[in-house]
Amino acid sequence: MQWYLEVLKKYAVFDGRAHRTEFWMFVLVSVIISIILGVLDAVFGTSGGGAGLLQGLYGLAVLLPSLAVGARRLHDIDRSGWWQLLGLIPLIGIIVLIVWWAKEGDPSSNQHGPNPWAGPQPV
Repeated sequence: MQWYLEVLKKYAVFDGRAHRTEFWMFVLVSVIISIILGVLDAVFGTSGGGAGLLQGLYGLAVLLPSLAVGARRLHDIDRSGWWQLLGLIPLIGIIVLIVWWAKEGDPSSNQHGPNPWAGPQPV
């Protein structure tokens, strides 16, 4: 849960790097919350065929943090956050993004900053 909250603390921070654990734990908790809200939508009758009211509100609330952590994750493998636009290409785009998001980050500093697990960097 700490990883999820850490991403929310960096609500719209698109610079820097995010380790795989931070990204995937955020995704896991978000999916679990979305499933729970989907069940609640079904129980309360607020689902309108697709995503229900509660799921829609949650999705809107975490849209910016999701894009930010996705960009920071891509920075960890030394790619621009703009590569997330690949997700607009049906099927192929999301597959490429998942592979990149799952890839191990650069062990040393890159143009986007120091390794997020390397600890404090000397000045």
